[in-house]
Amino acid sequence: MSSLEKLNHLLKDQLFNADTIDVAQLLDYARNVSRIENVTVVVSDLRCGTSRIFPGKFGIILGIANYSEENSIWEKAILDLITEEEREDKYLAELRFFNFLRHVPRHNRPDYYLVSKLRMKAATGNTIDVTHRMYYIYADDSETVSHALCLYGRPMFDFIGKSRVINSFSGVSEELAASGDSSILSRREKQVLALIDSGKRSFEIADILSISKNTVSRHRQQILAKLQVKNSMEACRIAKTMKII
Repeated sequence: MSSLEKLNHLLKDQLFNADTIDVAQLLDYARNVSRIENVTVVVSDLRCGTSRIFPGKFGIILGIANYSEENSIWEKAILDLITEEEREDKYLAELRFFNFLRHVPRHNRPDYYLVSKLRMKAATGNTIDVTHRMYYIYADDSETVSHALCLYGRPMFDFIGKSRVINSFSGVSEELAASGDSSILSRREKQVLALIDSGKRSFEIADILSISKNTVSRHRQQILAKLQVKNSMEACRIAKTMKII
């Protein structure tokens, strides 16, 4: 399972309740931000699986001035301007951001956003530097992400690393690097997954770690839930990609 497939699974398989977001207001906000900041803004509706795009003046630079909607939560015409390697880095950063927020108290999650450096092909054929900002819009429970708001524009400031998570309330930021991947699973869960990857069965893992078989089963389920995969094989592959094991 690629990082894109995993993100799709994470975002689209949430338990959505009744609408608690004023979508018309959100779209008006995106339209105004696009005009005021001269950026391209994408509003993705995660429940409906659609996106609205406000190209702005930056859309002219990218050659997407007439791009206004997508029957997907992914802005394909924009992502096609990025190399395959850059796209994978972008998806991986968003995956790390999603998991980072899991460790943040629910009432504080809306305070955070992700900022990343990208290189994109402009309408002139030249490759330009682009700053990507991504915000998750939460439902009232601060548990369910109902919409994603993405802004693409000229770099306004430089920062260390490829991607950073920023708290818009406190101003504190930290690099969102591979080193943070290790916190997704607990120490015991990583031990269990490493043994699964080596071919050990549940009763063997229980014996090696001196725990019960039921405890091993519980760890297996927690691993699948945290990595949002369907089976242990996918869990091992994702964990290796993220260098968790």
